Amino acid sequence: MYLEDLLAELGHQVAGIATRIDKALEIARGGEIDFAVLDVNVAGSKSFPVADLLRERGIPFIFATGYGSDGLVDGYRDESLVRKPFERKELGEVIEQVLTDHRSSVT
Repeated sequence: MYLEDLLAELGHQVAGIATRIDKALEIARGGEIDFAVLDVNVAGSKSFPVADLLRERGIPFIFATGYGSDGLVDGYRDESLVRKPFERKELGEVIEQVLTDHRSSVT
């Protein structure tokens, strides 16, 4: 809920929340989303399959993890992340950078 509040404060609309990987996969498959914040560990399951679906759909995302880049596996180490606990300013800066990079890559 903290993340949801921060995103709202930053002017974003939360399109879906998933506390289980199956729900996250469902949202990633067909949700109308502009970007995503993925916790690396969702109820004991890694969120990398969700990241794969988002990549396929061309939807930018960031990882949130308490382990920093050590929490990422090969193939994901270059993705943007915020290290938990994070603050509103940091989250906003990372999201804005990812969205700016994404806009530049599609134009």
